[in-house]
Amino acid sequence: MSALGHYLEQEGIATVAISLVRAQTENVRPPRALWVPFELGRPFGPPSDPGFQTNVVMTALRMLEITSGPSVLRDFPLDDPREAPDLRWRPPRLMTAGARVSEDLATLLECEIPMLESSYKQSVAQRGRTIVGLSGLSINEAGHYVAAWLRGGIPPSPTAEMSAPLVLRFAVDDLKAYYTEAALAGPAKPSSKQIGDWFWDQTAAGDAILNLRKIHLASSDDRLRAIAGLFLVPGIRATPTG
Repeated sequence: MSALGHYLEQEGIATVAISLVRAQTENVRPPRALWVPFELGRPFGPPSDPGFQTNVVMTALRMLEITSGPSVLRDFPLDDPREAPDLRWRPPRLMTAGARVSEDLATLLECEIPMLESSYKQSVAQRGRTIVGLSGLSINEAGHYVAAWLRGGIPPSPTAEMSAPLVLRFAVDDLKAYYTEAALAGPAKPSSKQIGDWFWDQTAAGDAILNLRKIHLASSDDRLRAIAGLFLVPGIRATPTG
């Protein structure tokens, strides 16, 4: 989109881009761009904060008045107010953190998921919604399916509508959503970094997904290799080797 901006400008249409990755924007050099210090997926800042989001939008739109160029990059001056850690927050208590051996990890994952059930239900009741369910499986079924992948081989797809690698992708998405929503139960408002540090560093589910990414990055199946590399683990949590 940043490169497309130059073509639109040639047709007399002023453009401005929102940048989440400053280094990439510096390389592409769009006509105008506002870099924002927010996590990927939140170009306008925190959800459910229309005042803050409006501030971001208006700051970007005011850049349309800039006529100098050929490329202008400015920084949004405010951080996401929800990224400050909430010191009141305590993660759900689990007994399975820290395992690294795939076979043990599969069993630990299956045991860990039910431990979060009460926190998850409390969170759904508080917020009145959930995004768990992409795979079409119950959360325990999703856990068993991911565990089957950890135990080796490619388990058959439980549905005729999706391939096994695609079900794996959505089952992993369901696990990440389930754990995140469970972590949001209660009055505290943890930052995404607090939740991410807990999930990826302290849970069997985080270990399981990191292991799956590492294993299947070497797959001969192009779809599986793409899913492992692009969808299982956020870039900020992935290392070159998995």
